[in-house]
Order: sequence, then structure tokens, then C-alpha cells
Amino acid sequence: MVQSTTARRLEASGPGAEKRRREILGAASRLFRARGLHATGMREIAAALGMTAGNLYYYFPSKQDLLAYCQEETLGQLLDLARGGASGPRRTPDQRLRDLIEGHVTVLNEATPGSLAHLEVNEVAAARRASLLARRRSYETAIRRLIDAGVAAGTFRPVDSRLATLALLGALNWTVKWFQPDGRKSATEVGREFADLLLRGLLSGAPKHARAAGSPAAAAKRHERPGATSFNGSLSKRERGGSNGA
Repeated sequence: MVQSTTARRLEASGPGAEKRRREILGAASRLFRARGLHATGMREIAAALGMTAGNLYYYFPSKQDLLAYCQEETLGQLLDLARGGASGPRRTPDQRLRDLIEGHVTVLNEATPGSLAHLEVNEVAAARRASLLARRRSYETAIRRLIDAGVAAGTFRPVDSRLATLALLGALNWTVKWFQPDGRKSATEVGREFADLLLRGLLSGAPKHARAAGSPAAAAKRHERPGATSFNGSLSKRERGGSNGA
């Protein structure tokens, strides 16, 4: 039986609509990784879900709307992390930055389906892009202030906090380009290892416990899985004769 237009609109705005949107993002994410974001259209996304393109448009009127929704969801979660989230105010700057780095990788690659679109801010319609850019600047500022606080406390060595922030964000955001959900390391494990690596470039005279926790040997011991020899399965792809997709 064909759904009426009214029924479709009610479904797209009903209590299950948000769950359905995330399912759509999940399907879009898989296609973006397999085909490329620009080569994937709304019809392909609808087909992957067993929907008609007409039904899909009730949830996302255009591909730009889908990309904007994904970025809004991602930035909302990242800003929650930056504002405190699981990190209490009594925690030191390096502990809070560690939480933020780990959380950033997890949000982009596990918590928010379709976050490959996070890098495509210029693909969003101008009417929504300004708000997204403002939220990105707020997130960048939060990281800069955290690094400045660490420098002032003597936890971090003196650095240009803006440059350090851009370096961190460049490394963290680019994980959406190569991370494989079925790789040998989960997003959480990758986030922890990134935190170990990136914090070591900022720490000034790290205390013994921090040096031990952040050492390559300790990181390998914490995160290694039996038989794992590669970072998030990239080597396993080469072993199968393929590229790592970086």
C-alpha cells in the first residue's frame, strides 16, 4: 500500500524520526566511504535503505541538508565535550585535553554516523554555513584556552596555542578519511593512542606517571589486540592487496 503524502510527513516528524535520520546518516556514511562524498547522490542513499527518493526527501530535502544536519550533530557533541562533559573543573589541563582528544575521535568515527561530511563545510548552503562556522570557531577557541591554561600552569611547554590547536584539529579531523569501522582498532582505541602521541608534543617536564602512561610501550600494551600489527587495520588491507584508503 502506498503511503499518502500526509502519512509520510507525519512519519518524518514523529517520535521515530530522529532514529530514522541516524539510520540515513549511517547508510550515507557507508556510501561516502565506498564511493566518495561527491559521487554519492540522494537516490543512492535511498536505494541503500530500501526507500524511494521521495521518502528520503521528507527527512532531508536535499543532500546539503543532510550534510548540514550531520555537521550540526557532530559539533553539538564536540562542544559538549569542550564545555566540560565528563571532565570536572578540578582536572588538570592535560587531563582535560586528553579527554577532548579521545572524545573527538570517538564522536567523529563512532558516535555520529556520516561524519565524513564533517570536513565538507563548504558544501553546506550559505544560510546554514555561517552558524556552523561560528560553532567551529567556538570549539577552536575552547581548545586554545585549554592549551593556554596548560602553558600558564607549567603543564605544557610555551607554544603558539593557535598553531597547536590547528595542528591538533588537523590530525583529529583527518581520521574520518582513513578510519575503518571494521579495522583492528576501535575509534576509542585510536583516540587514546592519538592522545598519547599528541600530548607528548605539548607536555613540559611531564611527571613520571604521565611519561609512563604516554610512552609508546605503555600505549602498545594497553591497546594491542592479539595478532594486531597495524594502525586501525590499514596493514590488513595491504595484506589483502588493497590500499589503506588514506
